[in-house]
Formats: sequence, C-alpha cells, structure tokens
Amino acid sequence: MLAYLLAALLGAAFAVRTRRDRRRFGNGVLLGLALCCLALGLLGELSRFPVRAGHLVLAVLPTLVGLSVLATAILLVANGVTMVRREGGRLPNLLSGLAGLGIFALLGLLLAAVHLDSRPLRMLAVVLLLLAGYFGFLLLCFVGYALLYSRLIRRRPVDFVVVLGAGLVDGARVPPLLAARLERGLALYQAQAGRGSAPLLLVSGGKGSDESRSEADAMADYLIGRGLPAARIRREDRSTNTEQNLAFSRALMEAERPGYRCAVVTSSFHVLRAAVITRRAGVPGQVLGAPTAPYYWPSATLREFVAVLVGHPVTNLGVCALLVLLGTSAGWHR
Repeated sequence: MLAYLLAALLGAAFAVRTRRDRRRFGNGVLLGLALCCLALGLLGELSRFPVRAGHLVLAVLPTLVGLSVLATAILLVANGVTMVRREGGRLPNLLSGLAGLGIFALLGLLLAAVHLDSRPLRMLAVVLLLLAGYFGFLLLCFVGYALLYSRLIRRRPVDFVVVLGAGLVDGARVPPLLAARLERGLALYQAQAGRGSAPLLLVSGGKGSDESRSEADAMADYLIGRGLPAARIRREDRSTNTEQNLAFSRALMEAERPGYRCAVVTSSFHVLRAAVITRRAGVPGQVLGAPTAPYYWPSATLREFVAVLVGHPVTNLGVCALLVLLGTSAGWHR
C-alpha cells in the first residue's frame, strides 16, 4: 500500500511540474521514481498468488533482467564498431562501445566476486553495482522523458523558428545531420506560413577553428537554395556551443520582436538537453527534434546524458559518495 501511495504522490508531482514547465530533466526522474514505486507495489501483490506461481515469477524476473543487460551490452559494442567505421575514432564516437565493454566488465567482476572469497573484490563489486544502478536509472529516465517530451509539445504559432547549428563538412558545406534540422525548420515555417502568419527563421552557429565560414551563413545559403526568401532569415553567427546559440539568439529575437515566441529545432538526440538549456537561458519556446540516423543515436544520446549529469555536479557527487559508503559497508560485512 505504501508503494502505491508513493507512486501516486510522485506521479502527481510529475504532473504538476510538467504542467508548469516541460523543459526539466527532473520531471523525468520523478516519473521514473513513480514507476519504480508502482513496480514495487505490483511485486508485493505476488504474495496473493499461489506459492508456485509467485516463486516462478521471482525466478524469471532476474533472468529477464540479466538477459536484457547482456543484450544491451552486445548491441552497444556492435554500435560502437559501426560508429568507428562510419564516423571515425574520436572519443564521442566511442561512447556506445565503451559503455558496452563497461557492462561486460561489470558482469565479469560480479561473477568473480560471487565465486572468489575476496572481501576487497566483493566491496568493489557492490560499490560499482550500486553506481551502475544509479546511472542506469538516470539514463532510462533521460531517454524515456526525452521521448515523452517530444509528444507533450503543443504546436502554437511562433514569431521565430530557431535552428541550432552543427559542424560543417570540409569547413563549408552543410552535412546531412544539419540538413535534417534545416528541413524540419523549413517545414515548420511552411506550415505556419500556410496559415497566414509566416515566422522568421533564425539560423544559429558561429565559425569554428576548422571552418572557412560560419555555420549560420552555410545554413542560410542552404535555406535560400530551398526557396526560402532571404528576407525571412536572420543569422546568429557568433556562437560556439548550445548555451551561446540560445543566449545570442535570445538577444536578437528580443531586439527585433519584444514579447516573442519561438520554436527551437535541433537533432532528436539533443532535444531534452537543448530544452533544459532553453529554459535556463530564459527563451520562451519549446524544442523540436529532427530525424537522426539510427546508428548515430546511441553514442549521441550517451554524450547528451553525460553533459546533463555534468550540469548537476553537487547532486550527482553527493549521491555517488553515499552509494560508495553504503556499498563499502555492505561489501565489508557480508
């Protein structure tokens, strides 16, 4: 009964916070906690089952969890190989493969701790298992709420459609990932223009050290080539990251149309973090995602997840310290 009560309270808190502002990662954590409490309540119902059926469920569930973890590790390693082949060996492209190898290493450590009588090994295994559980839970919350967020957005007329930049090919050309963002932004423009209130399209991106022109200029040329009138385009060409994209774009929009509303377009894997940054920057608008190649999504999502964690250092370091203490104590006394 207590688990159901907690699930209801957490669910209500999620609903209230999401109604106030959808652009919070904490909303996803509340939803995840509510679902966990609900799952605990349902597990408690096993006591009402016949003894054999209850034991069968308790035996099957850990097996399913273990197989799911193993399958996830295999898929991540396979994706890591694909990323290296298609995108090169830069660290961001290695994240999915490294995550998969990390899961295999943790499974191996757990097996060794079970079969070897070593207190230090047992302590290390318990600590790492707790940390992996914590970050795994947050990752599921991040992915789940990112998918949900995209479906919670209400389409309203806007004054600006802001398209966030990405790196250029050969320092000058729009790559497929950025082209997908521009096409999504153009589709939003055309849909609203068809209703008689065409927005301005603001392209945001500066010139990197390996680029011969700003991303904003390349993006504007792409849109003009697709038939968008140059007079409907605004350029923000100073930014070098998402925070600057939104801060500089906000200044341009406020100067041209005080009291504006906007929609921000980025890639699907970047939507939730961009939404969080949009809220912090005080930009009045929601974030929409453009399609991303499936093979690119796992590593890119892990990169975004790490960036969100880094944005909450005190909370995460505090929880990790507590888990290390608990794991050390449990491993020592077992």
